[in-house]
Amino acid sequence: MYRKSRQDALRARRFTRLLREIQVASRMGLPDPEHNPRLRAAIQAAKAANVPKDNIERAIRKGQGSDGESYEEVRYEGYGPGGVAIIVEALTDNRNRTAAEVRAAFSKHGGSLGETGSVAFQFERIGLVRYPAETASEEEMLEAAIEAGAEDVESSEAGHEIRCRPEDLAAVREALEARFGPPVEAHLGWRPTVTVPVDGEVAKSLFRLLEALDENDDVQRVIANFEVSEEVLAQAG
Repeated sequence: MYRKSRQDALRARRFTRLLREIQVASRMGLPDPEHNPRLRAAIQAAKAANVPKDNIERAIRKGQGSDGESYEEVRYEGYGPGGVAIIVEALTDNRNRTAAEVRAAFSKHGGSLGETGSVAFQFERIGLVRYPAETASEEEMLEAAIEAGAEDVESSEAGHEIRCRPEDLAAVREALEARFGPPVEAHLGWRPTVTVPVDGEVAKSLFRLLEALDENDDVQRVIANFEVSEEVLAQAG
C-alpha cells in the first residue's frame, strides 16, 4: 500500500511538471504546437508519460488565458555534500517560496545554496533529445543523429540520448522527428565538464538532498556533477 501511494505521488508530481511546462510554453508563444517548438516538445513529453489529453488541452488554454497562474523560469545553484555542484531548474509562481524551500533542502542535507553562476561554470549548455531504445538500433540512431547535426549519442537499454549544441536543438529535433517520429523529450540541458567522485556517507547525504529537491513541485530538473560506482548506486536503491 505504501509502495502504491509512493508511485501515485511520483506519477502526480511528474504530471504536474509536464503540464506546467505546457502552460509556460503556451504562454510564451502560439497555442499551435506546429508553430511553437517548445510547446510541441512539451506536449510530446506529456503524451509519452500518458498524461490525459483533456489535461494537456486545459494546460494550453490556461497558458493563453489571463486568469491562469503565471509561472516563471528560475535557476538555483549550489554545492551538495562532498563539494558536488548542483543546478536546480524550476517553474514557479512564487519566487520567494521556492527559493526558501530550495535553500532549506540544501541546508538540511549538508549543502549550501549559492549565487547564480556559482557552479554553472562546471557545466556546459547542450541540447538534449531522447528516444526509447526500441526506436532504432544504436548504429541507426548514431547515423541519423550525425546527419541531423548532433554532436554525440549515448545509447543504452534505457534509450537513446542525442546531444547537440543549443542553437542546433530545433534543427536536430525536427530532422530526427521526420525519421523516427516525436521524441519523448527535447530540451536544453546541462552536461558536467568536471565530475566529483562520491561514496559512503557522502553519497547517502547527497542522494537525500537530490531526492528532497526532486520532491519539490516547483522543481523541473536537478543536475549534479557527481560520479558514483554501480555498487554505491545499488546500495542507495
